[in-house]
Amino acid sequence: MTLTTLNHCPAPAKLNLFLHVNGRRADGYHLLQTVFQLLDHGDTLHFALRDDTAIVRVTALAGVPEEQDLIIRAATLLQAEVLRRTGTLPRGVDIAIDKVLPMGGGLGGGSSDAATALMALNRLWQAGLTREELMALGLPLGADIPFFIFGENAFAEGVGEALQPVATPECWYVVIEPGVQVPTAAIFCAEGLTRNTEPVTIADFSRYLAEGNNAGGFGKNDLQQVACSLFKPVADAVEWLGAYGEARMTGSGACVFSAFGSQEEADAVLSNVPPVWNAWKAKALNRHPMLTVL
Repeated sequence: MTLTTLNHCPAPAKLNLFLHVNGRRADGYHLLQTVFQLLDHGDTLHFALRDDTAIVRVTALAGVPEEQDLIIRAATLLQAEVLRRTGTLPRGVDIAIDKVLPMGGGLGGGSSDAATALMALNRLWQAGLTREELMALGLPLGADIPFFIFGENAFAEGVGEALQPVATPECWYVVIEPGVQVPTAAIFCAEGLTRNTEPVTIADFSRYLAEGNNAGGFGKNDLQQVACSLFKPVADAVEWLGAYGEARMTGSGACVFSAFGSQEEADAVLSNVPPVWNAWKAKALNRHPMLTVL
């Protein structure tokens, strides 16, 4: 039976358990090392094929024009790729989104949405692209998109596209949204950003965890100091959450997280979060739930 709809497709958040800037390429891109951690918290997308060839976002998103939305851009790229391969333009699609993740939060929301769109439409359009082909298709749109299609927690290098699977602990995270959007470009261009952290290996990270250390305690986030100096709410959230454990900013900000061994510990911290912030808990995921459609 040919599918015409795919509903309740998850687009999970990610955390950067650490984020090191090791250098800068001649083209201006920064060389990074990080571990990406999937969470069981995120956006949800719904897809319904149309009788024409239009790609339509049926949900309004404040501050995100449809033509700039990574979801629409990813869908358009895949539709063009199917046309190139088969000579036939696939049917259009209506895309609805239940948006939960904040923009400018460092949780990968836009990239995760785009990755879920690529995986869902690859199935709906019976395009037959492999996981690796979808990763390559998504990379020009955003460096985090390949990770979400990769679908496993990963040690990432380069500009974030060189991925190796890595085991991470089963734990719970408390995440605070400080209420500000941190523009990635502003952080990477800041004069105070250091770009010379010594490279680490996946074995260094795995050894650290094997010794029983906290999942969010390895290394550092090189972008955090800059973000905290430019955005006081980020610094405030790091300081507050740091009273309960190792607190760290994810990505280029603004969200701040800490790892806890049990749901009860996470709940206890969550109950004390000042009401000025939106905060939530999430369980660590091992695999992306959309891998089942690939």
